[in-house]
Amino acid sequence: MEKLLTQPLIAVLIASLVAGRAYRKKSLNVSGAVAGFLVMTIHFAVNYRFGVILLAFFFTSSKLTKVGEERKKKIDADFKEGGQRNWVQVVSNSGIATVLAAGVWKLAGWRDVCLDTEESALITALVGGIIGHYSCCNGDTWSSELGVLSDAQPRLITTFKPVRRGTNGGVTVAGLLAAAAAGSVIGVAFVLFGFFTTKCAYDVALKQLLVVPLAALAGLLGSLIDSLLGATLQFSGFCTVRNKVVSKPGPTVKRISGLSILDNNAVNLVSVLLTTVLTSVATVYIF
Repeated sequence: MEKLLTQPLIAVLIASLVAGRAYRKKSLNVSGAVAGFLVMTIHFAVNYRFGVILLAFFFTSSKLTKVGEERKKKIDADFKEGGQRNWVQVVSNSGIATVLAAGVWKLAGWRDVCLDTEESALITALVGGIIGHYSCCNGDTWSSELGVLSDAQPRLITTFKPVRRGTNGGVTVAGLLAAAAAGSVIGVAFVLFGFFTTKCAYDVALKQLLVVPLAALAGLLGSLIDSLLGATLQFSGFCTVRNKVVSKPGPTVKRISGLSILDNNAVNLVSVLLTTVLTSVATVYIF
């Protein structure tokens, strides 16, 4: 009963502080801050570890978005100061995980859970999906934010031909390594916090360490899926007036690659969904 009262209150307090700070730092606009508050409250209210990996994604991606801003401003046609996100981007990056977290709460209530198919394959699948979700989101953000700053020439993932920086589907070795590192950060956050908050049998607890390489692979996989979708279903062109790569066709835009079927938010949503499903299946198989 005490946990039933205190955990939601703690969740509201943490969500209020983080959303307010993100708004002041221009990481979120008003709608993004409201959406972020709701999403974060649900995550922490259901399970502290879900909230921790959400924060690991949010803080690391927000920090990296601000790295090399002046250089990114010259490349990115849709550049926003501080990488300011709105409610659509918040939902794209956390909506599926929020639904999965609610599913865990429906099945397990307020108790902490371990990744253990012998206890519950369905709960393990849902938790694995949440890990895969944020590994994908973090991987995509790190690869984009650091890859664009790499001195290496980006290559289109479908043809391996050199393309301009900022082209959807353009990849670099540095960007792919960053995606794997970003996923591992999510895995480490989940495992470390779980050691202090979750009681598992020794062999089950030890096996949780496999979450780290699994999350690293999910981060890399999510980045690759995102790049593949970006190269094929998202338009990229070079605007001769703005002298930048843009995502919409026009009279002054020379096409580089892709079709105008998905925008950036849709590409992110599809890649997150696919990575979530694949990681969920892999988690059940491993644990």
